[in-house]
Amino acid sequence: MVISLLSLSAPRTSLISVFRMKRRMFNRFIFLSLFSLLASCANTPEFDTTQVDRSLTPQGVVAEPEFDRNKMALWGGTILDIRNLKDSTHIEVLAYPLDSSFRPLLESKPLGRFIVQYPGYLEPSTYAQGRLLSVVGRVTDNQTGYVGESTYTYAVINSEHVHLWSLDSGRSRTSFHFGLGVGL
Repeated sequence: MVISLLSLSAPRTSLISVFRMKRRMFNRFIFLSLFSLLASCANTPEFDTTQVDRSLTPQGVVAEPEFDRNKMALWGGTILDIRNLKDSTHIEVLAYPLDSSFRPLLESKPLGRFIVQYPGYLEPSTYAQGRLLSVVGRVTDNQTGYVGESTYTYAVINSEHVHLWSLDSGRSRTSFHFGLGVGL
């Protein structure tokens, strides 16, 4: 009689252990899913925008350089060229409006060109032509240069924080599909 009671309790014990194992797997799945979701959001730069004048644009600074000098600006766009000098790096950027994450909106009309003055060396292969960047810094004197053979006046910003957008930090690639299928 004792043997039959033990054999009846064994399947119940294994059901409980299977349930616990599945619950642990479910909890791990939820934890990993939440961690992945949070990690995917970590691509947004954290700029200190408390002193930034959001109304400044490169075109506006070129038009009224005396009025805008020494103001803080937050600009972004596409890298056109990079030049390493003795003590600094100059990045030529085609400016675009920024979204709420401070990422350049390439679908919008360009806002002119500007030069980022970065104190120190930046690797040209990393800050390559076509990459997107956003920058917070202080507006300085305009600089004259050339676009092709035409003279061009650039707005210049001394960078305090530069964010180079990763190559895969584009819009969300998450998509949901709903549908009904019929199998034949």
